[in-house]
Amino acid sequence: MSIITQEDSSRLKSFIDSHNAFLIIGHKEPDGDCIASCLGIAAILKHFNKPYTLLSAGPFKRHEIIRYEKLFQDSVDFLDENDRKATGLIITDCSELSRLGDIDFDFKGLDTFIIDHHKTSDLPPGAQGYINGSAPAAAYLIQLFYESLIGPLPKDLAEIIFFGICTDTGFFRFLNSSEISTDVFNASARLTSYGADPRQIYNDINNGKPWSTRKLLGQLLSRAERHLNGKLIITWETMDDTHKLGTEGRDSDALYQLLLSTKDVKAAVFLRQDTQTTCTGGFRSKDDVDVSAVAAKFGGGGHKNASGMSTEGRIETLIPSIVKEFARIM
Repeated sequence: MSIITQEDSSRLKSFIDSHNAFLIIGHKEPDGDCIASCLGIAAILKHFNKPYTLLSAGPFKRHEIIRYEKLFQDSVDFLDENDRKATGLIITDCSELSRLGDIDFDFKGLDTFIIDHHKTSDLPPGAQGYINGSAPAAAYLIQLFYESLIGPLPKDLAEIIFFGICTDTGFFRFLNSSEISTDVFNASARLTSYGADPRQIYNDINNGKPWSTRKLLGQLLSRAERHLNGKLIITWETMDDTHKLGTEGRDSDALYQLLLSTKDVKAAVFLRQDTQTTCTGGFRSKDDVDVSAVAAKFGGGGHKNASGMSTEGRIETLIPSIVKEFARIM
């Protein structure tokens, strides 16, 4: 049974019908699910003959999404008052304007529809949309909307949506025996019937990594430290690491897999010092450890087993605070 109801689909269709043009955007530093979701929305709008602009603040760091960068722009042409009234903003894989990044445009006041799947997400005042924190990928939600409003996906779109679902499910590793996981597998099976090739998509996601990412992975593993009797592992990237090895084709998924496969480990944290005063962080966990609760303490959020943050501070002072918060939940 689909988690998208007819009423949900009708709300999206009404939003589409009530605007002449659209801006489509996801979160900054996009991943495969974000990009696939944006392209899925674009396909829906194209079917209904609605013009749209794909936006992203970037940067497109992941090697598997670089080929899509040319489809997006980071600014919007000037819209007068009448244009703004006729333009709809669709945000996916994100629900906060602050997470859209540095776009040369003021989105405030635009009619907004949000499609998101993060546990910590909520509809901001005045926005419409659909948020389901139990859905493992935004692309999965877009697939359900497309099938409800239009029907079977064309082969090229099925490949993109399958790619997005695989990105956020770790190629289905993160799914369990729940009813919604069963529906995700069924939805993915439909995508293969439409022409998506799982083997090719797996290769697109996992192969072709730059050599510098292998060197960085080794650096991060050698630096990793255990906390809370081995239940938590934290590692970090310095500004010097970034300068020497660059930001191309990061492979944090492989890092988290290796750390979480360690005996007794329940959670892993990866911190990066972006500037002298700011850090970003990724949180991953197994089973019932809710890392979104920890990320929220530092202005971030996400899913129960996968969350992120961007905060003021330095790694050496953040680590004790992060360990303290994990101690509360583990």
